[in-house]
Amino acid sequence: MSVDVVQRVFRDVLSLEGEIDWSSVKYQETEGWDSVAHMAIVADLEDNFEIMLEIDDVIDMSSFDETLRILKNYEVDVQ
Repeated sequence: MSVDVVQRVFRDVLSLEGEIDWSSVKYQETEGWDSVAHMAIVADLEDNFEIMLEIDDVIDMSSFDETLRILKNYEVDVQ
């Protein structure tokens, strides 16, 4: 399931542990999610799903939920 891959990317890059309220994971609000981590998330997602995110989508990727919405536009099944 692709949502599991996205969660793993976020867990790995942001060093998230335990039970996570994914709807609360937001850029610059979640500890560790700064601009450097943001680009690491983007790179990992592009590698995992073999896509190239448009710059506007990279900028708009402001939360975990928004990331899922954006990935749907690239035909990634995140159900």
